[in-house]
Amino acid sequence: MENSKLLNWFRWLAVAEGISYISFGITMPLKRIYNIPEPNFIVGSIHGALFIAYCVILLVLMINLKCSFKKGIILFIASLIPFGTFWAERKYLREN
Repeated sequence: MENSKLLNWFRWLAVAEGISYISFGITMPLKRIYNIPEPNFIVGSIHGALFIAYCVILLVLMINLKCSFKKGIILFIASLIPFGTFWAERKYLREN
């Protein structure tokens, strides 16, 4: 896959991963307060798959685009912070 297509795919993945992370704000109260664990399990599974895909694609992009280690660390840390991937997509991924 060429780098521009991979970068566009990564941008989409960053937004999807961010949405799945924020979805825990809805499913965690359902699980903890109302004792409905199913939505949290589904969102957790989706989020886990998206997070792993985000990390793998990030590594591939860092190698293919020869980006700095600092930028890779920033993009990785952004995936650990709520709303972080939205910020990273806007600040670091749109400029390319």
